[in-house]
Amino acid sequence: MAKESAARSRGARKYTGISATRGVHHLALTTEDMKTTTEFYVRVVGMPLVHAMKVPAGLGTGPGNRGNPPYERIRHYFFDMGNDSLLAFFEIPAGAQPEAKRDAIGGMQHCAFAVTPRNLARLRLRLEANRVPYSGPIDILPGLKSIYFHDPNGIRLEACCQPGARDRPTVVRSVLQSNPEATIELQTLKGADARWLRKMTAALPKG
Repeated sequence: MAKESAARSRGARKYTGISATRGVHHLALTTEDMKTTTEFYVRVVGMPLVHAMKVPAGLGTGPGNRGNPPYERIRHYFFDMGNDSLLAFFEIPAGAQPEAKRDAIGGMQHCAFAVTPRNLARLRLRLEANRVPYSGPIDILPGLKSIYFHDPNGIRLEACCQPGARDRPTVVRSVLQSNPEATIELQTLKGADARWLRKMTAALPKG
């Protein structure tokens, strides 16, 4: 029954959501070792390096800092994450910051990338060839399978595959719920009255 309901939701054509954003421009993470990080993402994960730079002087500890790490002239590299989006890293001086706790409030629990079945198989071969442990494939939702592994910085990564879609994954529709399905969970939130629920689920298919 749950699988049938999920299948109906994914196939629904009346989703009316229009996001104010156009997806990820870049996701900025941190490393202490840019060389090892670069090798891992280019050779193992398969993300081409597209830009390598040092942050201009004055944007670290100077008055021009706009939220960058507070260190001068640090490396800032960009990798092609696919679908016209970027993964970026800042290189923090070794020992200057503690290791992040991924389950801390405001932390990044993990980062999931969409992959095709063919590229998932290729990724697994590269992980095995480079002796990078991974778990899975694991069924995470009906129609979705993932593997999990860690990069050299301890960042937990997920490669998520939609086998039925082959080379054309439908990321949003692969998890899309109907209005009633989402409402069941949303109404467990404190203060979630009927008006709030209607606003939060307005874009979802009615059934």
